[in-house]
Amino acid sequence: MAARGIVVSYETIREWSLRFGRTFAKSLRRRRPQHGDKWFLEEVFIRIRGKLHSLWRAVDQHGNVLDVLVQSRRNKKAAKRFFRKLLKGLCYVPRVIVTDKLGSYAAAKREILPGVEHRQSRYLNNCCEVSHQPTRRRERYMRRFTSARQAQQFLATHSPIHSHFQLRRHRLSASEYRAARDRAFATWRDVAGAGLVG
Repeated sequence: MAARGIVVSYETIREWSLRFGRTFAKSLRRRRPQHGDKWFLEEVFIRIRGKLHSLWRAVDQHGNVLDVLVQSRRNKKAAKRFFRKLLKGLCYVPRVIVTDKLGSYAAAKREILPGVEHRQSRYLNNCCEVSHQPTRRRERYMRRFTSARQAQQFLATHSPIHSHFQLRRHRLSASEYRAARDRAFATWRDVAGAGLVG
């Protein structure tokens, strides 16, 4: 729609996401090469109907969003649930995980990923913190999320689609960027066309 100059409301985007987004996101995930072996994990608070929830997010060293999970807590049990969801969806174990100093990560990692190197630092996790910014912008456009379930559905769809078009412009020459952008749009047209037919 943006390529055609069509401006849509947040409600239209929400309805589009519910109807087609999950199909498109799954297709894009299948077409991507295997993600990196260094995972950055971070959680931030989001407010849903006046109550704070934790939005857990994992990205690889290339900035690709691996998965997101909305939970009401940020304890060991919540961290274990997030690790299990990551491992189930990706089907491989990382070489390194990088987190902030939240104790829940270390406790969950000892049980679920005992052989994986774990680095904890306030400053090593910047790429994951930056990946929360599109969510914050989208949350403002949508005038906040209405429920944890709605937030989970939307973000699980929005994150892989946003990652597909996030081409890391600062690391590419102009010609490389144009080629990458053309590939991204060609893949999107293929996926979106296939999704509409199915």
